[in-house]
Amino acid sequence: SLYVSEYFSQSAQKLSFYSWYGNAKLFHFHVPEDTVLLRWLLQASRGKGPECTSMEITVHFRHGAPPVINPLGTRFPANATIRPSYNISITLGSAVQNTTFVNITTPAAGDWFIAAHLPEAAGRIEVKGFSTPCPYMFQADMFVLRLTDMPVLEPGVPMPHTVVSPAKPLHVKVFVPKHAAGMQFQLSSCITSEQRTCAVRVLLGSITLPQSFQKSLTCTGSINCSLALDSPPWEKWLQIVVESLGTANASVSVEMLASFTVCRPGSTSSFLNFISLNQSQAGARPGAAGSSAPAAGEAPHPPHNTSSQRSSCLQSQPVVREDLDVVSVRYRLLNGPSVPVSSLSPTLLLLNLNTGMDSGGSLVISVLLNKTSVSLANATVAACVSAASPVLSLNATQNCSTAFSQGYPLSVSTSSVEAMLIVLYPQTDDWFLSLQLLCPKGQGECSSAEAKVTVFAYLTPCFNDCGPYGQCSLLRRHGYLYAGCSCKAGWGGWSCTDDTKAQTVGTQNLATLLLTLSNLMFLPAIAVAVYRYYLVEASVYTYTMFFSTFYHACDQPGVAVMCIMDYDTLQYCDFLGSVVSIWVTILCMARLKKILKYVLFVLGTLLIAMSLQLDRRGVWNMMGPCLFALLIMVTAWVHHGAKRRHCYPSSWKRWVFYLLPGITLAFIAISVYAFMETNENYYYTHSIWHVLVACSVAFLLPPRDKHKKPWAWSQKLTCRYQICQNDREELYAVT
Repeated sequence: SLYVSEYFSQSAQKLSFYSWYGNAKLFHFHVPEDTVLLRWLLQASRGKGPECTSMEITVHFRHGAPPVINPLGTRFPANATIRPSYNISITLGSAVQNTTFVNITTPAAGDWFIAAHLPEAAGRIEVKGFSTPCPYMFQADMFVLRLTDMPVLEPGVPMPHTVVSPAKPLHVKVFVPKHAAGMQFQLSSCITSEQRTCAVRVLLGSITLPQSFQKSLTCTGSINCSLALDSPPWEKWLQIVVESLGTANASVSVEMLASFTVCRPGSTSSFLNFISLNQSQAGARPGAAGSSAPAAGEAPHPPHNTSSQRSSCLQSQPVVREDLDVVSVRYRLLNGPSVPVSSLSPTLLLLNLNTGMDSGGSLVISVLLNKTSVSLANATVAACVSAASPVLSLNATQNCSTAFSQGYPLSVSTSSVEAMLIVLYPQTDDWFLSLQLLCPKGQGECSSAEAKVTVFAYLTPCFNDCGPYGQCSLLRRHGYLYAGCSCKAGWGGWSCTDDTKAQTVGTQNLATLLLTLSNLMFLPAIAVAVYRYYLVEASVYTYTMFFSTFYHACDQPGVAVMCIMDYDTLQYCDFLGSVVSIWVTILCMARLKKILKYVLFVLGTLLIAMSLQLDRRGVWNMMGPCLFALLIMVTAWVHHGAKRRHCYPSSWKRWVFYLLPGITLAFIAISVYAFMETNENYYYTHSIWHVLVACSVAFLLPPRDKHKKPWAWSQKLTCRYQICQNDREELYAVT
């Protein structure tokens, strides 16, 4: 045998603390056919700075679709399939790097996925640039050992083979045809080279994760041993491994035989279905004379022949796959949404999910029973949803198991007419829905009965669009697309249906009121600015108050939301107004000449607008203008003090009652904003930030010039002659 080794690698990704599925870093690999050994090389590393501590990385594996994980222990939606993923933990301790190997023998061919993440996020809101997070990197590489000339076992033909030694097992494969109801594997004529008792172990099937249904058969002696499999995977290669359990140097000769029982499908559909489909899509067209095709938009309903159903083991219903959008598919039955279900043979629906791009959503199947169509009150319609091969023998136990997979059961009856199933991240394969009518006293009781069942099946990115408290996000890893729900207002779970930590409507209203009405504390600052003739500054504060109020009204996660314009526009205007308010306040404190002050106002605003467009959440977008404005203010104050030959401002009252309180409020506000905000306390800590900043502005604004008189509306509105006075500005005038 000729073995070929192949190596596949993907670039490393920076890991994130887990709060929703988008924080998990996904790796997508494709395992080729005839692979006998798969080895994962997992490399984890961290930075060397003092902020880097010991960390545990969780790595999940799954075949066919991204792993369904639940690190936070939240609830899944009702009727959803929940099968824990296979995962391992990698610990980064004192060493900055960890290398781990994971070996899988005879892995299943097709798509394999790896998801890695850090522990649960702390929920703290960190300002970008204030602290340097430790980088944790993860990279997954894949080595495969593939057999290039794997022998093919032909069905019904005995084939002799030799197992050279226990260290070199024998690999063969057999192709499972479509409509195979069962498979019989038989091993005979087992002879060893040392004339000892023959002992071999046979492994049928491939390993899949998180669950593996590989079958094992141990044969000892020269007697024949066999294994029967129900519903093997249709139209797939099935690997068979024969291992010798004897001594190291002894070879074993065996003879293998594989035979299949093929299920004959009933003729419930014809070519007229597709003619009807084309006519219904193209519109009504006059038919030719003598044509037997039905009218446009009318699907034929062939008569159900009882003798035909008795001779066939399943009744297949034609299903059309209709692609709507990315990870969005609708399945339409040609014979209408209602399908007939009998007790003689199961009714089968094929749901095609083998494009390779369908495993990133949720498959939703709804079954509705028409009660008037069932003549027996105690009859039940049992259903099974399975991948790769259908369940052809439905009974009261309804375990829905096939040869190498475990399906999902459903049932409807006159007492419970509706059932729903949600398959999260369905694996890439052909999916089947099997339906059969069951009677409590046996199938003879309802041999002539028939039930009408309405089936709705579709693939959606997120079930129920994540509900009112979630947002469905489309995620991408290279060319592969998958979806996840980002929850808000304390809601959690896969589809944001877990209300364990959910905020009440009253809490949501309180949060909205606090974050919006706290901006009204800018009114005193606006009044002080207008009273002291700082009209430009007052305009900036008004702009900031307006957009901050409506941005936070639009930014709320719950139901108390009001957006007067696009969210991104409101956010940008809020950030711009906040930084410009700090800029003009500090420059106003510097007591510059008017022309220089207004030039700096405009120039600084333009530069701030540019920097916010580049990086809206960067700390230097706020710190940069603040530091530069402080430098200008200190320089101006030093100049004024040197010119007057004493400290500037010279009044101790100005320092004690205005500057020191304003500076204290500003420092407290910065501390709250940078170090105290979390996802849970955001609505009141950020409201405190609004109040402190607005109050500090009112304290820090300098008094008006001495030659400026207070607002006197009687003098402004009275029409009379006045003696002109000199409004020359005196920079040294200070109170």
